[in-house]
Amino acid sequence: MSAPGRRRSSPLPRTPLQNRVDPFGALFAAPERGTLMGNRGGRFHEDRKALGARRFCSRRWIACECDFRGRRRDVWGKSYTELFFLDEVTALAAGHRPCFECRRKEAQDFSCAIGDGAPMPADEMDRILDRERRDRNATRLHVARLDDLPDGVVIVSEGRALAVRGDALLPWSFRGYGAPVPRPAGVTISMATPPSIARALHCGYSPRWTSC
Repeated sequence: MSAPGRRRSSPLPRTPLQNRVDPFGALFAAPERGTLMGNRGGRFHEDRKALGARRFCSRRWIACECDFRGRRRDVWGKSYTELFFLDEVTALAAGHRPCFECRRKEAQDFSCAIGDGAPMPADEMDRILDRERRDRNATRLHVARLDDLPDGVVIVSEGRALAVRGDALLPWSFRGYGAPVPRPAGVTISMATPPSIARALHCGYSPRWTSC
């Protein structure tokens, strides 16, 4: 269960905080907030509303609703470090799973998909994803066959993040997805999405997309 005291987020400062998450899990100060928020298990920002060396507090990385039961938050106040994602495809690629409080049905569906039909406890999911998304604090990429990947997986090509959707690849940015490019066949690629999350997508979990 995630930490209580969530959502609706108070107006963000005029200068964006460094809390916009890209598909590799890196944090940037971008003007676009995105469609989901989340956290990494607690507070790791400093009192001056800036980051130090830390980029997470614990292995419980979750993706949440931006609006939930009318709650309001002081972003990067005394509570946890709020993060924002373009959409769920981005959050999953960065290694965040659905929150069991504000997104309970999606979290239940995800736990069954990642557990091959049997619900996987949150602590077990967090242990697995923690191993897959980090390598001494650097993002770990995973080798995969592009032909085998389901919709919603994010791959890397020439340093760019692209989301798999049908027969196309969608270039990712904080503003949204670019014009689709053809999805090549018979190639091996690097995948940003953790393998366990890719399997959950293959087993039927349907992530939220922003408008393309």
